Amino acid sequence: MSVLSERLLQLRKEAGLKQEEVSEQSGVAYRSYRRYEAGEREPSASTLGALADFFGVTTDFLLGRTDVR
Repeated sequence: MSVLSERLLQLRKEAGLKQEEVSEQSGVAYRSYRRYEAGEREPSASTLGALADFFGVTTDFLLGRTDVR
């Protein structure tokens, strides 16, 4: 599992959301989000930004470049 997938899972669980809810509220397709969280696929730069905005963290945090949210 990549740092990105681990962080997405961690943030989703902290928010108490299901994958479907993250997908709907962030505007990311459900199948794509599920694959990002499973580590099967990596998001585009724009999708990464959308997920960072949704969770209120930086893209660097999602990518594991920093531990500062």
